[in-house]
Amino acid sequence: MKRVKVLTKYIFLAGISIVFLFPFAWMFLGAFKSNNEIWQTPYKLLPTHINLSEFIENLKAIKLYGYLLNSFIVGIAGTALILIVSSMFAYGVVFLNNRNMDRIFVIVIVTYMLPGAVTYVPSYVILAHMGLLNTLSGLVFSNLANVFAVFYFRQAFKKTSMDFVEAAKIDGANHRLILRHVILPLNKSAFSSVGLLTFIQLYNSYMWPSIMLTSQDKYLISQGLRQFFIQEGAYGMNWAQVMLASTITTLPILVILFAAQKWLMSAISQDSGIKF
Repeated sequence: MKRVKVLTKYIFLAGISIVFLFPFAWMFLGAFKSNNEIWQTPYKLLPTHINLSEFIENLKAIKLYGYLLNSFIVGIAGTALILIVSSMFAYGVVFLNNRNMDRIFVIVIVTYMLPGAVTYVPSYVILAHMGLLNTLSGLVFSNLANVFAVFYFRQAFKKTSMDFVEAAKIDGANHRLILRHVILPLNKSAFSSVGLLTFIQLYNSYMWPSIMLTSQDKYLISQGLRQFFIQEGAYGMNWAQVMLASTITTLPILVILFAAQKWLMSAISQDSGIKF
């Protein structure tokens, strides 16, 4: 009976996995098909034959690499700065023993309830006064206030034993050294999971970059993909190129998720009992 339950569970999980993986498999394999082959009936998942020359031509026709570079610049720089700023703020809330810090934290959490669209106009006005509109640096700067990262770090830091912090203070370490050499090593899973989720958020960002970025050469990959669909005339005409462009856009995130799944699952298992 126990074996039947285990077998049933694995069959169910395998079925769910196939359902989620099928769109990605269809997209990836569609990049190697011709336009007629994609529309032929009955539909076939695997391409009848792979024409490498046609695939290379489609690869050359897709001009998304500048957009991809912009997304990586914003994603990497924004993630690094958000980790620094959010961890410093959370450290102050947890370890400085100041009532005012707790009140500030409550205010920050309350702002998390606001819809993102509400902040677009004031953020746009602030960036305009600072001369940061239509710049990647302005896009990174406008995303530094990450409430989720602050909340996550606060909850993780509260689990850190004060004995380590007190021992570091006795040895003469200041707050910067404590954060770097004590808190960071003890919360690697928290930093890795926040970094991963933040990078994915910045990489996939569409609405806010579409508002503040007006130059096409500064577009992120999500905007570039839409631009390719509309201006290049690929949408509804050359589905092999559409599939290839979508694959190029999605592949970096899939690779990063696969490479970082160990740290992400570790963070989830450790944080399954978060307390407020």
